[in-house]
Amino acid sequence: MSIIKEKLFTEFEVPTTQDWLDKIQVDLKGADFNKRLVWRTNEGFNVQPFYRREDVLKMKTPDALPGEFPFVRGNMKMDNAWYVRQDIMANDAKEANEKALDILNKGIDSLGFKIPSRQVSTEFIEELLKGIHCDVVEVNFSTCQRKSIELAEILKKYFDKQGYDKNLVVGSINWDPIKKMVMKGKDVTSMLSLAAQLVDTLKDYPKFRCITVNTIDLNNAGAYIVQELGYALAWGNEYLHQLVEAGVDVDLAASKIKFNMGVSENYFMELAKFRAARMLWAQIVKQYEPGDDDYCKMCVHAITSIYNQTLFDSYVNLLRSQTEAMSAALGGVHSMVVTPFNVTYEKPTDFSERIARNQQLLIKEESHFDKVVDPGGGSYYIEHLTESLAVESWKIFLKVEEEGGFLTAVKAGTIQDDINTTNAKRHGDAAKRKEFILGTNQFPNFTEKSDGKREAGIDCNCCGHKDEHHNEAAFKSIESTRLAADFENLRIHTEETKVPMAFMLTIGNLAMRQARAQFSCNFLATAGYKVVDNLGFKTVEEGVDAALNAGADIVVICSSDDEYAEYAIPAFKYLDGRAMFVVAGAPACMEDLKAAGIENFVHVRCNVLETMKEYNQKLGI
Repeated sequence: MSIIKEKLFTEFEVPTTQDWLDKIQVDLKGADFNKRLVWRTNEGFNVQPFYRREDVLKMKTPDALPGEFPFVRGNMKMDNAWYVRQDIMANDAKEANEKALDILNKGIDSLGFKIPSRQVSTEFIEELLKGIHCDVVEVNFSTCQRKSIELAEILKKYFDKQGYDKNLVVGSINWDPIKKMVMKGKDVTSMLSLAAQLVDTLKDYPKFRCITVNTIDLNNAGAYIVQELGYALAWGNEYLHQLVEAGVDVDLAASKIKFNMGVSENYFMELAKFRAARMLWAQIVKQYEPGDDDYCKMCVHAITSIYNQTLFDSYVNLLRSQTEAMSAALGGVHSMVVTPFNVTYEKPTDFSERIARNQQLLIKEESHFDKVVDPGGGSYYIEHLTESLAVESWKIFLKVEEEGGFLTAVKAGTIQDDINTTNAKRHGDAAKRKEFILGTNQFPNFTEKSDGKREAGIDCNCCGHKDEHHNEAAFKSIESTRLAADFENLRIHTEETKVPMAFMLTIGNLAMRQARAQFSCNFLATAGYKVVDNLGFKTVEEGVDAALNAGADIVVICSSDDEYAEYAIPAFKYLDGRAMFVVAGAPACMEDLKAAGIENFVHVRCNVLETMKEYNQKLGI
């Protein structure tokens, strides 16, 4: 067999990178390689169309081993198992307990309880955890930040009372006062001094974490991947530094920090993000000189994003969250929550929660994502993404440190400004369809109605009520607005006011008229317009008459650029203001058409959102 292999290798000449580049340049027929094939990412670096072994030989990441410092290849050596988690709003202890016991029989092995502050008591916790073996199931808790120490003391006494092996209790308390400063601008600096006391309360439970970094909120506010990662490192370092300064042993401090991170739709980039995150966090903790490299491990809980979820065509959310769950699993996270597909417009139902659970179980039990450690390791592409994300996010981390640390930067508002700028840019890109939202700004369902769906309020973890701004903010805050919200609001407004009909007057060149009719239908349907396509008309008069007989509010002429010079002006004059007239495209004769009084054009360079708002205004909607 070895002889055969050697013969095969010698029979084929090994192409060099330059050979590949020369071949690509021939196929491009003179087109610019960098413009056509090199992807300039939002993360601040370029992605080449192909990678070879020589591209990763200079990297250190491929030499790393699973379960060993700097943990780029994962925290575990033998498998890639993660906790399948579901969160429960625990307003009533008995009901929450019954739900928890039920879902534990349906594949869940990690529970997240959101407890209103008024319910934090020994009796409540005992009722809530009745029948739940906390030395087998991971248990996580969120409550009011000011009640977290009391909750920790209650949990400690409960665990001791149950006689659990302290090394087998796995879980967390979501204590993160800095989050309120970042997201809401509230000054809760005084609470930071409680961190050391909280850690000390749970020091005997080595796998129970209680200091949390919630960059999931940055993700849901539109942050780019390098922003979430860079700020996660600075955020975590702020807590670690404060704990060590307060006299907490670095080993204990590092072992109590947990990262709740989001997962967006960029499949390979998100996978690489978790690899880069572990590597960089390990390097940060290492500088504090822990007693063992194991304390440098980063514990990441992943939550699929809400930022890209939609109210219309909501089942597409399942596709988004499924790829996100795959990224997180292959990226080697500790635990994961898949966000139910309907959370944007209603309280998750039993059905949507079941589907969300099964999305994880599918990749775990049927696709065996939990069996192979770091399957992306060694991939030239993924190794490149890992290193590039690490480099760019490290720049953000260093910038924050130069500003005096994460807390100082939050008080100055630089982090909030950065995320808000990104959010605004992404909304602008979505309006121009530079960033696609399937079913919203691209390929909307023409016939779908909102059926009363409206943006759902977000429950506050502290109290179980919708979060309200009771006090004036001391610092800048972050605006969290889903990417699809602008289009959804426009579409709902149209639906509630008047749904106009747009009629495609297709004429001339068959291929061009069909392509432009399809483009125009998708364009106008983003605002909920009723669109009527047609096979074609022999004359513009025939087309206009058909449109008016159908009761059209808008007539869209669809033809080729050359033929618009022949058809557009006669059609416009024949229509004579009886409906809005739109030309599909940006033909060379556009200025001549404008001179004749034609003012509406739809094409790829349009800002779709602003154009549709303008059309609504013209139609009195």
